[in-house]
Amino acid sequence: MSKQQFFVRLVPPRPTFPMDMNDEERRLMGEHASCMKKLFDAGQVVVYGPVMAASGAFGMAVLDVANEAEARAIMEEDPTVLAKLNTYEISPMRIGAARAFAG
Repeated sequence: MSKQQFFVRLVPPRPTFPMDMNDEERRLMGEHASCMKKLFDAGQVVVYGPVMAASGAFGMAVLDVANEAEARAIMEEDPTVLAKLNTYEISPMRIGAARAFAG
C-alpha cells in the first residue's frame, strides 16, 4: 500500500507561546517533542519542528502515513492536543523532493 503525506500545523494557544510558556505548558511540549521523535524514528514523520513566523510561532510536521484518518489519529494522541493546549490543521500534500539534512 502506498503512503500519503500530510502537512500538519500545530496551532498554539497564543502567538507568543514559545516565549511565555508556563511550567505545565513546557512539560507538555516536552512530551510532544518526545512523541514526535518516536514517530520520526518509526518513519511516520518526515520532518518536524517549530516555525518562528512573524505572525506567531507554530509547529509543523510532515506525516507519511496510509491515509488522512491515520494522520488525524496520530494528532489526536499528541499530548498537547489531548490536554487541549494546542489544536492542529491537516492538509494533504505531495513531496516534490526532499534532501537529507543533518542539523
